[in-house]
Amino acid sequence: MTSSIPAVGTRTAEAATLQAVFLDLDGTLVDTEGFWWEAEAEVFARLGHVLDDSHREVVVGGPMSRSAGYLLRATGADIGLTELSTLLNEAFVARIGRGVPLMPGARRLLSELAAHRVPTALVSASHRTIIEQMLHSLGPENFHLTVAGDDLMRTKPHPDPYLTAAARLGVDPTRCAVVEDTLTGVRAAEAAGCRVVAVPSVTPIPPAPGRSVVGSLEEVDLPFLQALITESKGTVH
Repeated sequence: MTSSIPAVGTRTAEAATLQAVFLDLDGTLVDTEGFWWEAEAEVFARLGHVLDDSHREVVVGGPMSRSAGYLLRATGADIGLTELSTLLNEAFVARIGRGVPLMPGARRLLSELAAHRVPTALVSASHRTIIEQMLHSLGPENFHLTVAGDDLMRTKPHPDPYLTAAARLGVDPTRCAVVEDTLTGVRAAEAAGCRVVAVPSVTPIPPAPGRSVVGSLEEVDLPFLQALITESKGTVH
């Protein structure tokens, strides 16, 4: 089968140069993972079902279709997937319309990347309409491009979103750093060949080769991200 992802063209750069930074949205840059769970709990309550907290770890970080499908199977709610997805999106949009809190360190990191003209992409499993609304809080000028969950046939945990971002920026995925808050997103980035910084928001993420785990974005800056690429390429300081 022919891939819909364009071939990656790399910039002329030193082997250990950081070429781009890709950032997840919910739970990474904005503190909205709780918003999604509240929206899901509200909608299912209206349908006559109480969601157990055990479901939260399953749906976090995934695309709408996967999360909604899982909750339908778990509850047996009498509603179609398309209608449910619409209700969930409406409930979530109502919440973010009242304001979106940024994660600690997010504004500083975005400003630093912009000041040093590092190509930056927002890569999310959220729908395009939600991303566009949140960009008002994040600043659209901070991103060279955005990739939404409904832009592609396959989203996280598949590598397609990150491969697409790299291709559109004309960079090598192995020279790109990704910041993610869920294991779903981490696996997508690692499958694309990127170096990953995990900032767990809801569930723990274990360390692994090529993966750095930190407590918050306050620990992440441009030298930290550059070091990920330098170390992966075996460059000696």
